[in-house]
Formats: sequence, structure tokens, C-alpha cells
Amino acid sequence: MDVIAAYRDVGSYRGAAVVCGTTHKTVRRIIEAHEAATAGTPPLGRASRPRNYDAVADLVAERVVKSKGRISAKRLLPAARVAGYGGSARNFRRLVAQAKADWRAGQHRGRRPAVWSPGETLVIDWGEEKVAGRTVQVFCAVLAWSRFRFVRFAADQQQATTLGLLAECFEVLGGVPKVVLADRMGCLKGAVVATVVVPAPDYVRFAAHYRFRPDFCSAADPESKGIVENLVGYAKDDLLLPLSIDD
Repeated sequence: MDVIAAYRDVGSYRGAAVVCGTTHKTVRRIIEAHEAATAGTPPLGRASRPRNYDAVADLVAERVVKSKGRISAKRLLPAARVAGYGGSARNFRRLVAQAKADWRAGQHRGRRPAVWSPGETLVIDWGEEKVAGRTVQVFCAVLAWSRFRFVRFAADQQQATTLGLLAECFEVLGGVPKVVLADRMGCLKGAVVATVVVPAPDYVRFAAHYRFRPDFCSAADPESKGIVENLVGYAKDDLLLPLSIDD
């Protein structure tokens, strides 16, 4: 550390060697080892060089976030040219690739793949679709381990409707799972305390009657119930066929 500090003060290998009473070769070896251990930071005594895409880095990051990491460098390059980027397309692709990697790194929330057990978790969700000028509500449930799917159509997403369809799902299943996982749907949510959802009183009584534990997803985290999101999308696409509420 004395050698590194001396090098920072005088800015040369030979000057640091005189201060520390050693040779300039030893100083260089110590400094190079230190720089290798702290890779990614500017080398000691040297200023970082500006890059030709620094002026549009914020624009790229904004577009990547807005498109949820889907925009391509080819589509984004014309806007960067207008904003003043004069470098090569290849260098610009590097910037976009890094911006996408940074965006994805902030999205995973440390999540690991779920490991389900038989009969443990039922995941539920609501969707809606306009059919013949009317809004049709779609209730979907998936038994996580077996992928058993339950779909029903309704006129609203009220608490009574949700609990009634959940009871019907248990009847079709022939049993009750250990946990029912839902997003923060207002019909089942009583309050939120320190980001934790408190179930509505009627939902608590319903869960106590059927002896399952109500659970809720984290805020703004649809991936945690992606197993049922796909079913909701499939059911909504199916509603594009002629259908009435009575059907």
C-alpha cells in the first residue's frame, strides 16, 4: 500500500521507487497487479477516455427501459444519429447490448425457478376482454405442479364472484391446495402494511373454512405468477370467437 500511495503522489514508477527505497521494476509489478485486481476502474494516474457514444447513452437507456429491453440497435440508431451520434453502427450495437444487459440485471429481483409440490399451490388471476361491445371477465386458475387449468367467464370481478369461482374450482379439483397465490387484486386485498398485503376479512374467513393459506405476489411483479398469465392470455384470445355471457 505504501508503494501504491507513493505512485499516486508522484505519478511515475521511478519517482515512487525513490520514495519507497526500491526499484522502478518492483513498483511497476505492484501497480500492474493492483490494476488487474481492480479491473473495470480507470488505471491509477490516468483519466478515463471519453467514448463517442457517451452523449446518447441516456437516450439509449431510456428507450431500452420504455421498450422493456426489446428495441433493437438497428431501430434505435437513426434516433441516435439525430441526437448527435457520429460513430459506427458496430460501436453503437455494443452500447445497446450493454444497456439491455443493465436493464435485465435490474429485473430479475434475485428470483430463482419455482419448485412446486403436488397439491401445494393454486395460482389465480383475472383478465378482461371486450366482446361484441361488452366487457367479459375471465377467471383463471392453475394448479402449479400438475398444470391443471380452470377457466370461467363472469360479468364482474367482485369479491363474491371471485370466492364463488374459487369454491367451484376446489369442487372441480376434488380438494383444496395448501396455498392460493393471487396478485394484489382489490377484491381480496384488505390493506397493505409495509408492502405486505393483509387479506380482506371475508377472504380470511373463506380461507379458514377451506383451510388454505392466502398468499399474494410482490408489487409490480407479474413474473411471479407467470404460470397463470399465459392461461389468461390464451383465454382472452379464445374470446375473440363469437361468445355471449350466457354461453
